[in-house]
Amino acid sequence: MLLEGRDLRKTYRPSRRISLEALRGVDVAIEAGEMVALTGPSGSGKSTLMHILGLLHAPDTGNGVTPGLRFDGTDVTRLSDGERTRIRARRMGFVFQSFNLVPTLTALENVMLAADYAGTGKAAARRAAVDALSWVGLSERQKHRPMELSGGEQQRVALARALVNAPSLLLADEPTGNLDSARSAEVMALLRRFNTERGQTTVIVTHDPTIAAATDRVIRMQDGLVDDPPALARVA
Repeated sequence: MLLEGRDLRKTYRPSRRISLEALRGVDVAIEAGEMVALTGPSGSGKSTLMHILGLLHAPDTGNGVTPGLRFDGTDVTRLSDGERTRIRARRMGFVFQSFNLVPTLTALENVMLAADYAGTGKAAARRAAVDALSWVGLSERQKHRPMELSGGEQQRVALARALVNAPSLLLADEPTGNLDSARSAEVMALLRRFNTERGQTTVIVTHDPTIAAATDRVIRMQDGLVDDPPALARVA
């Protein structure tokens, strides 16, 4: 099992008088090599769950709550911030709806950033970035900046950046949300290709039923809980 979460809770407090319960006790398990969709209406907690699984946020503790979160056998709730950061940088890749590319950098330089962040030397980072851009069919666009690329091309650069360190886990939050149907199909075809050819474990947050249907398994969320979870989505 690559990811196991137990009793994951998250409450946001935008002010002293307001609290928003994003997750209310979620159990989830994801096998290595799976492609899983997290679906549900806006505010259901699917993005919050992805952020916790990707170690971007920590689950709530205290008040009798003892969450469990294991990544590849390691209890990540016991790690320091630095250790969690190293796991994110070296073993996880992230793709977001808004691409999050640095506008002043070329496609190649944007992809190199992730390799640099993981501690790869400059020459090796450049080689890895060149390879990653070739994987997504953008070898000829290495020197172009984001404003010179189409939306689909920008998302493929973001995907190359997520894959450059050969991560164990790829997390994608609405990766096709800003794309038309043709470009969405291209991105999903790439995600499936890497999942099939490399055994790339992939978790996709989406509200699009077509995208969800293209995955191996769908975890549906409602009001901060897994809605009628299948057996694999529960951790004993």
